[in-house]
Amino acid sequence: PTSPKFGKADSYEKLEKLGEGSYATVYKGKSKVNGKLVALKVIRLQEEEGTPFTAIREASLLKGLKHSNIVLLHDIIHTKETLTLVFEYVHTDLCQYMDKHPGGLHPDNVKLFLFQLLRGLSYIHQRYILHRDLKPQNLLIGDTGELKLADFGE
Repeated sequence: PTSPKFGKADSYEKLEKLGEGSYATVYKGKSKVNGKLVALKVIRLQEEEGTPFTAIREASLLKGLKHSNIVLLHDIIHTKETLTLVFEYVHTDLCQYMDKHPGGLHPDNVKLFLFQLLRGLSYIHQRYILHRDLKPQNLLIGDTGELKLADFGE
């Protein structure tokens, strides 16, 4: 049997649903290639309408972006029914993080997050890219406090 490869739908295992947006559902997943956790953004394709422009924008922008404060796009899987964007898995977002700290965030953490947000924005702005949907849900926070801009679809 051949080993699973990148770019193939069976290279990833869906674990649990993380969220649902207007045109996509995001799942926590696992790569069968290297065992790493991933986020699978599954975009449903309507036959008459083809691939949503927002999905094309997000995929094409993120393919060229490599920065520690931008979510990393690992893979793109295109089938007749869906377009799946495979991202690095980042365990929470700023919205959930703030909910877990109801007394407010420590000023040092606010400074750290703001610095990383501005660093990520500076990187994309130098490449003439605007995010267009900055909000706490689209700012991912990793285990070690690294902030990453996500959801470039808008």
